Amino acid sequence: MTEQTAPDTARPDGAGWREEQGVRAGLFTRSFGPPPREDGTTAVLVHGLGLSGRYFAPLARRLAADGTPVLVPDLPGNARSRAAARRMPDVERAADALARWHRRLSPGPSLLVANSVGCQVAAALAVRHPRLVRRLVLLGPALEPDVSGLRHCGRLLADAPREPLSLLGVAATDYLLTGPLRFAASLRHALRDATGAFEGHLARVAVPTLVIRGAGDTIASHAWIRHAARLLPDGRAVDVPGAAHAAHYSAPEAVARLIEEFTAEESTEETTEETEAEEAGKAGEKA
Repeated sequence: MTEQTAPDTARPDGAGWREEQGVRAGLFTRSFGPPPREDGTTAVLVHGLGLSGRYFAPLARRLAADGTPVLVPDLPGNARSRAAARRMPDVERAADALARWHRRLSPGPSLLVANSVGCQVAAALAVRHPRLVRRLVLLGPALEPDVSGLRHCGRLLADAPREPLSLLGVAATDYLLTGPLRFAASLRHALRDATGAFEGHLARVAVPTLVIRGAGDTIASHAWIRHAARLLPDGRAVDVPGAAHAAHYSAPEAVARLIEEFTAEESTEETTEETEAEEAGKAGEKA
């Protein structure tokens, strides 16, 4: 597959930024904003079951508009990265493949943002490759442990009418590109991970984590989201009113604000630590 590049676009304030797509480091990747750099945080957005990164475009553009480099891959075996895997990888192998891709494209730890089953991949990556993750955002993490595949499918169907029609078109196209056999294999892997490793991975995530749920989400229940946040060593949960499972698509502005407030805390913490270190140094000099 050849590299494809979209033309430069312009932000409303006139500042230039790039929006590109093509195969990079083995996975089909959409890039928004400036290139990743060592002195800043890159946002990596991880899609859900059988989908592609296309439905992250509204959130990616919103984050990139403030100067954040954003990378959105299609996971191996999915959509336009279908050829990257002969067989659909399980959750941990997908996380390892994503880690290899990350190391080639982003020089430092990232802000990892994931939706639905992508949250299982992100949690596995955060545990297996902790140096690659600076902060973690889980949007409607699925699948819920101890819930059958049939019941999950029922929840998915119940969620569909609550999503924008344009999202349903994107999802239908992506499911066709991924194919029914690979979708089924990915669902089996995700169900196995949900009943086995997922909760253990959440309990071992070493970075601050924000769990976001659309208030109308029928896939990730309110009770499960709160339980997941409690499992995380440094986790919290918040709802987005008026949104369903894909809150990042239907309410990108609200989700972006939550992410920006969450990441701003890191700068405050670093400033506090620097101030405390300076004061300790001065006290040591006086002594």
